[in-house]
Amino acid sequence: MDELAQSLIQLNTGFPMHISKAVDLGCREGYPGHHTFNALLEKNLVQDQGWSEYSLYPLFSPQSLIAEGSGNYGIDLAFPGDERMQFEKEVLFPLADLDTEQADLYYEITALIAQLDSADNEAARDYLNGDMTREEAAVWVQTYELEREKKSMQRTRFFDAYRSYVINYNHGRTMSADADERWTRFWKMLEIRYRTPYFQKK
Repeated sequence: MDELAQSLIQLNTGFPMHISKAVDLGCREGYPGHHTFNALLEKNLVQDQGWSEYSLYPLFSPQSLIAEGSGNYGIDLAFPGDERMQFEKEVLFPLADLDTEQADLYYEITALIAQLDSADNEAARDYLNGDMTREEAAVWVQTYELEREKKSMQRTRFFDAYRSYVINYNHGRTMSADADERWTRFWKMLEIRYRTPYFQKK
């Protein structure tokens, strides 16, 4: 690219920001997440191919599964294994004046909670299909994702606005994950989208 790619990252300040989100946001929204994905999109399709229509991103499209999945997977790419824990303990926790004495327990609980992510998909499915009321879906999120009441209601509003888009986050990441070939698989996933019929010039 002739110029360095730049991204504008906007944060939702409507809820408290926990220390665990610092690395998530940096890697998912920045590098190697959404920033990388969109920079490649602009370079490979808009600049190299001259396909100006791809300077617009249709949110409700197949590319969102790749975009959100690769964005979430980018966290593990940047900080594989225990590297994230080490970085947070040695750098972020002291910056936030947090005691690291129970950090290992915190990470253990966080890993267990992460296994509940797919419960969000079920809440969205039943709510959008009319099998749950908004209140029932919120209770589901509180029960199976351990969210607070205010945050669970915010999730139902997200379902209203974005509907089935919610599967892109966890299902997309699952499709991306391969610990043995992290960067190779990540690159192939981003690259293959330019060779599929969906992204070929008509």
